[in-house]
Amino acid sequence: MDGLPFMKMHGLGNDFAVIDRRGGGAPVTPALARALGDRHRGVGFDQLAVIGDSAQAAAALTFYNADGSESGACGNATRCVARHLMQEAGRDRLTLETARGLLACEDAGGGLTRVNMGPPQTGWREIPLAEEMDTLELPIEGAPVATAMGNPHCTFFVEDAEAIPLAQFGPRYEHHPLFPERTNVQVVSRIGPDRLRLRVWERGAGITLASGSSSCATVVAAVRRGLTGPRATVVLDGGELEIDWREDGVWMTGPTAHVFDGVLTPAFLEGLS
Repeated sequence: MDGLPFMKMHGLGNDFAVIDRRGGGAPVTPALARALGDRHRGVGFDQLAVIGDSAQAAAALTFYNADGSESGACGNATRCVARHLMQEAGRDRLTLETARGLLACEDAGGGLTRVNMGPPQTGWREIPLAEEMDTLELPIEGAPVATAMGNPHCTFFVEDAEAIPLAQFGPRYEHHPLFPERTNVQVVSRIGPDRLRLRVWERGAGITLASGSSSCATVVAAVRRGLTGPRATVVLDGGELEIDWREDGVWMTGPTAHVFDGVLTPAFLEGLS
């Protein structure tokens, strides 16, 4: 087996390995995702993004978590790949195909990239939840909000997000029986008009410095609770994202970084196909 080229990127410290499979090549497997995601024996990432061919868009994206499970959406990785492909093609906008649907992406100026993550899903079946209930106040201590942005989210509004022991809090709710597909977990404090402090536990990855889909879900939850307007700034451990919930979907704007290119060795790949 030949070596496998990859790129390392991040959006506000939410980091990704990116494999370009346009034009063909061996499929990426959960075993490869787990091995590559190991920060001690592989490369390490929060998510792996695989670029493929698309008949409907500039490219198709598939996402894997560090534990090898698939992630239906990854906002920051979508922005990172969109920036890379726009630079490659000399364009300032394009569309990417994901499990979420076709996502519009554009250069927002000043080195920022904007992506429409699509309309939020707030029905219990869409998220999905284990049974019918009010998604604005789940019957869990803290009465969190459930939202889907192509992946499930459970958002807790708290007095002080910094005071929550996220390493213990996150996995407890990631695996809550109300979420049959597990869930991303957010703890959020309102720190000013249309300004939210967010800390994230990602399904299949753990604590992350930032999360695009979590930021979108959090603003949707805040609007539904009457805490912010549809345009808000989300302050994450890794920096800030601007979220704008419009009629056509939830738009997210922020910086991206392409850190380095590398090649996985045949020895590393052996037995992972």
